[in-house]
Amino acid sequence: MGSASVYGVGGAHRHTPEFIQNLTTAAGTRVAVSFTPVLAPMPRGILTTATAPLAGETDTAAARAVYDKAYADEPFVHLLPEDTWPSTAATLGANTVQLQTTVDADAGRLVVVAALDNLTKGTAGAAVQSMNLALGLPEPTALPTTGVAP
Repeated sequence: MGSASVYGVGGAHRHTPEFIQNLTTAAGTRVAVSFTPVLAPMPRGILTTATAPLAGETDTAAARAVYDKAYADEPFVHLLPEDTWPSTAATLGANTVQLQTTVDADAGRLVVVAALDNLTKGTAGAAVQSMNLALGLPEPTALPTTGVAP
C-alpha cells in the first residue's frame, strides 16, 4: 500500500498494438499511441486519462455530443453528466465503463477519462457479453450494470 508504479513503458504494453489497430481503423488514417499504465495499490479497477490533439476549433459541448451519440445505445458505456468524473469505486462489480470528456482549449487537446472494473469488465465480462450476442440473447443478460458502491 502507498506505492504506485508504471509498467509497459515506451510502447511495450501488450495492448498498445490493439489500440493502434482499432483507432487507425476508426480514424481511417494511421494513429500513434503512447500508453503507460500505472499500477495503484487497489485490488481491482482501472482509471485512465487519454488525450488527443484537436483538429480545428472544438469545445467541450461538441466533444460531449460526439461521445453521447457514439455510446447512446451501448448498455455498458456511461457518459457521465458534465463535471462528474469517473471513479473506480463506482464501477466495482459492474460490467460498465464510466466516461467523461472535456476540451483543454489552452493545450488544443481532447481529454477523456474512463473508469472500469478490470475483473468484471475484463475478459470474463467480455466472454459472457460475446456469448450473449452469439446466442441471440440480450447483450446485458447476466451482466451487472450497477456497481456495488454509489
